[in-house]
Amino acid sequence: MRPLLLAAALLTAPHLALAETPCGGDFASFVEGVKTEAAAAGISADTADRFFAGIRTDPAVLSADRQQGVFQMPFIDFSRRLISADRLNRGQANGKRLDAVFDRIEAEYGVSRGVLLAFWAFETDYGAFQGDFNTANALATLAHDCRRPELFRPQLLAAMELFAKGEFDPKTTTGAWAGEIGMVQMLPRDILENGVDGDGDGRVSLKASEADALMSGGKMLHSLGWRAGEPWLAEVTLPRDFDWSLTGLETTKPVTDWQGLGVSARSGALDETLEASILLPQGRGGPAFIAFPNFRVYFDWNQSFVYVMTAAYFATRLEGAPVYDAGAPAQGLSGEQMKALQTKLQARGFDVGKIDGILGSGTRAAVRAEQARLGMAVDGWPTPELLAQY
Repeated sequence: MRPLLLAAALLTAPHLALAETPCGGDFASFVEGVKTEAAAAGISADTADRFFAGIRTDPAVLSADRQQGVFQMPFIDFSRRLISADRLNRGQANGKRLDAVFDRIEAEYGVSRGVLLAFWAFETDYGAFQGDFNTANALATLAHDCRRPELFRPQLLAAMELFAKGEFDPKTTTGAWAGEIGMVQMLPRDILENGVDGDGDGRVSLKASEADALMSGGKMLHSLGWRAGEPWLAEVTLPRDFDWSLTGLETTKPVTDWQGLGVSARSGALDETLEASILLPQGRGGPAFIAFPNFRVYFDWNQSFVYVMTAAYFATRLEGAPVYDAGAPAQGLSGEQMKALQTKLQARGFDVGKIDGILGSGTRAAVRAEQARLGMAVDGWPTPELLAQY
């Protein structure tokens, strides 16, 4: 699944200094520039020469990078597409089968098993589909491309470091189109910094060893700030007269304050020691969730809101939470309608990022601001009614 998601995990690793090597242009000249940068980072000329021998650009990588329309799907559709009874059952079975591994992860890194099982499921269907793109070619292609070279150049250098350690083969290592490797799809820099020999065989193999992959994923989440023993997401019910303008990650309150406003857990109990935000992925008519501090760590793994919501929700399902109440959300916008709205919002001075038809954080914030200006319910869910105002 990761090839569709790309990565916002690209932002998880501390990067080396940005290269002076310009993007685009002649690929051979680009490679020579990267070799110079590698030498400055302490990578030998021989290692760089052997690493780049035979490396080429891959048009299929660029094609995949431009085609991520899956994120235009609303939360309910997206989550139903990714979560099936079979995937849930296999996840819970894997949790029992690897109980000792997950116990270690929880003890050492504080990450609950449902969280890693959900990532494992969505990234590679529990290791079954890890990607068949040549990783070195993919990273070189994206580092050479001018769309986001600053994200991929450090990963290309990290792959060279792994190669120097004998843990990466530029000819045979494969993975997702964006350069992620293994069962939970980690980038080279993340592997260097968070790779764990979970099975004790003396090497880190994220492609072949479940223990290595899951322990490494747990360590990475811990390094990103995961708080041990705390929840991340729970479904809630809200009173009909709730102030919808209080929803969204921009507003954080103690759980006890939310309870005072009529928020209650749909099942179980809420941790009253924490602060949290109320999220409405499809507006006031759809499901409602309370998001705790750990939820924000998800955005360091992937920046897509719909992916993060779905992964966090599936993690709760894997640990026994019921299916959410879908409610009756107001009609949303098609991909083309969303692009039209983004264009209108951009013209009004809002920073919505790329006009891509995806309801990202910038677009959602702009929608909330416009709903407030127009006297509409401020729930962050764009509708044909809102689009018709322009």
